Amino acid sequence: MNADQLCGLLAEPSRLRTYSAIVLGATTPEQVAGSTGLPAPVVVKALQRLTKGGLIEASRDGFTADDGVFKDAVRESRPEWVPLDPDPARDAVLKGFIRDGRLTHFPTFPEKLRIVLEYLVQGFEVGRDYPEPEVNEILNRWHADHAALRRELVDARLLQRENSIYTRVR
Repeated sequence: MNADQLCGLLAEPSRLRTYSAIVLGATTPEQVAGSTGLPAPVVVKALQRLTKGGLIEASRDGFTADDGVFKDAVRESRPEWVPLDPDPARDAVLKGFIRDGRLTHFPTFPEKLRIVLEYLVQGFEVGRDYPEPEVNEILNRWHADHAALRRELVDARLLQRENSIYTRVR
């Protein structure tokens, strides 16, 4: 069951209340009706829909909730991780600092900072001249402190600066 199906099953208030009652221990339609205050026909209809949808199960002992469907739905809808670098060690470093296409914070270890900077500089073409406002715009996509990033790239000799014109060295 995916997240959309799960939300669809619980979007109706009577089904949500019915499911909640079962999660909290109700096992019969009468117990569900008693704890939710819903009329018996509404409870029966909700139980049928939730059972058909796979959110609850019916047995001789009564109804039970499948509490694993939420974890399964999240896992199913989670996008597959695409490595940022083919080298697993470098990818692990990048994964620690880059989320959703943004640099979350600056690495404090020089080796890790170098890996991150080498990744970020790939956004610049080798040999092309970039005026400072364009460099700032590109770096702002990664982190709000574009000036610190720009300085780090120049200090690492990944970008060269001359008269406010920047060039990717390699």
